[in-house]
Amino acid sequence: MNTNRLSPSITASLNAQMTKEAHASQIYLSYASWAQSEGYDGIANFLFRHAKEERNHMMKFLEYILERGARVKIDAIPEPGPDPLHVQDCFEKVFQQELDNTKGIYQLVKQSFTEEDWATWNFMQWFVKEQTEEETLAINLLDKIKIAGGAQASSDALYALDRDLEKTPDDAELAEDKSQDNP
Repeated sequence: MNTNRLSPSITASLNAQMTKEAHASQIYLSYASWAQSEGYDGIANFLFRHAKEERNHMMKFLEYILERGARVKIDAIPEPGPDPLHVQDCFEKVFQQELDNTKGIYQLVKQSFTEEDWATWNFMQWFVKEQTEEETLAINLLDKIKIAGGAQASSDALYALDRDLEKTPDDAELAEDKSQDNP
């Protein structure tokens, strides 16, 4: 008995996004390894945690596809690309990767809306919020790096940033969570 409740086009898009999440995990792993080899243990820790988070996102897609009765397609993951040149370059690349991921999420939301696949549309709302958090976190980190001196940041500033990132929460506070009492 066929229990698939996803259209072929939604299935293909979900599988593509699953691969994109796996690729994001590989990018974070690559940058974490680079940071560790450069002596930035706090930055590496932060990036390793995000690699795991992206892998969890990949698994959410995999499980959703299976739960809807469709077929998961495991594709090759592209190479993460070259190592960052410096800390600012690392987080600029992280931000660009998150923007690319957001595009894929938004395309899936639009597609599920157009196809009136309300289960998938609802499933994707969690990812919309997650990407808002990821972009906000990346922008906040880029702001800190700029304050530290950007690509020419001093070793003292980078040391402080490295120590700070070791303890930085994985989620950013969003505007929707703010109020007059909690600005």
